[in-house]
Amino acid sequence: MQVTDGKDGVFTKMSRCFNGRLTYSVGIIALSQINFGLDQGVFNNTQAMTPFARKKSYELETYYLSLLSSLTYIGFTFGLVTGNILSAKIGRKKCFMVMCFWAILGAIICITTTRNKWQMVVGRIVSYVYIGMELALVPVTQSELVPAPVRGATVGTYQSALLIGQLIASLVCRGTGNIDDDRSWRIPLGILFIIPTIMLCAVWYIPESPRWLLQKDRPEEAIANLRLLRQGKFTEEEIQQEYREFQGTLNATAKKGRFIELFQGTNLKRTLIVLGVNIFLQLTGQNFVSVYGAIFIKSLGVINPFTMTSINTAVSIVFVFICQLATDKTGRVPLMFVGAIIQCGGLMTMGGLGTVASPSYSIKATIVSMVTVFGVGFQLGWAPLSHVVAAEIPTQRLRDTTYALGSVFNIAIQFAVSFSIPYLLNEPYAALGSKVGFIFGATAAGAVLFTWFCIPECSGKTLEEIDELFLEGVSVRKFRKTRATVPTAQYKGDGKKGDMKIESVEV
Repeated sequence: MQVTDGKDGVFTKMSRCFNGRLTYSVGIIALSQINFGLDQGVFNNTQAMTPFARKKSYELETYYLSLLSSLTYIGFTFGLVTGNILSAKIGRKKCFMVMCFWAILGAIICITTTRNKWQMVVGRIVSYVYIGMELALVPVTQSELVPAPVRGATVGTYQSALLIGQLIASLVCRGTGNIDDDRSWRIPLGILFIIPTIMLCAVWYIPESPRWLLQKDRPEEAIANLRLLRQGKFTEEEIQQEYREFQGTLNATAKKGRFIELFQGTNLKRTLIVLGVNIFLQLTGQNFVSVYGAIFIKSLGVINPFTMTSINTAVSIVFVFICQLATDKTGRVPLMFVGAIIQCGGLMTMGGLGTVASPSYSIKATIVSMVTVFGVGFQLGWAPLSHVVAAEIPTQRLRDTTYALGSVFNIAIQFAVSFSIPYLLNEPYAALGSKVGFIFGATAAGAVLFTWFCIPECSGKTLEEIDELFLEGVSVRKFRKTRATVPTAQYKGDGKKGDMKIESVEV
């Protein structure tokens, strides 16, 4: 199904692909990620608030900061596993409803915290059940709902929505940061109730994923929902062709539902790509900036940390939107490659400046600016596009399982990094300070190499076409210039290798 020209701009593609129901569905799903951004932004900033420590009669010791940010991944893991299981069993739509319940419960526990510092930790763990379920649901669901020409821009909203949430949280904390009592941190926590409540009401009107319905042997509902998401923008013939492609892919992978299949045949390459993307996403220092950024900036003493966090988030939003606008035109790989180079440069510069004894104000200011440079590179490539790649690479029958396995690695790395950073930064432990940039800069260099040699270019290709290219053994470097097309209008979707015609194209 080819409804847009490869040279069309992203807005032209969206106007041709998005009807009212699809726009509504994608928008409501993206709201959940805004709430994730709110959560990250609120806790990043409240940790730097004096009343948050003083009014509770405890200081934010290194061990507590480490546990507050790392133990959340207990909830994250539980949410990821249950989200994967529930979404496969009861559907994407109902799983969103369960997810919202956890978000509201976590917010209640956190906002009612008094002097017991461990209640806040428990509340954070519960909140991260919601975030883990969201990671299992959002990118996969969006990739299943939208047409191929706009899949990159749409799934990329996972990151842009997160940043919008972080910006809102930063601005709220900027406004409450000077309040010298509990309102300074309770007000930001209060906004975490808003989006889950809206979603509980709005998710009823999102059509269930046609691909999921077809997997559950509900073909009439599947084609009906596909029409809801395509009518007015696609012809009936195009809708039927897309549906037949769904059937063909399901038939081809019908016998591949076991976990061991992730490591057999062409699925092994796909699994390794998804694992690599998730590992490098977290090893290059995003947790250092998103979780501990405000405290790190405060320790340098050159600018109000809430102001700088707001500036960094605003800059990041600009570049993540640039990425979304460009990804389906330039492709995933070039943006991820350039972004990783920028990340590496910013982190290495930060590390180098950290070696200066008794740094001047200007050196400290430059170190702070490298946090912004890192954010530019991260948001230009890896932040939004890692989710796109991880969602589109797996085969349909194993998509949930592959994505979940990648997310487990993602969580494990996040836990290790979040737990370690306070000890790497602070005395009397490693006390690296800005020199931590050397560690993350080295892994960013690894991400540059991984991007260039290991990630296939899938922009503009349907999920079914990607399946066929892997089945045919097309090399990673040739994906961009290879197409798999339905040879005739009589395509039955028998789900066998060779169902589609493989040909090289000029790009």
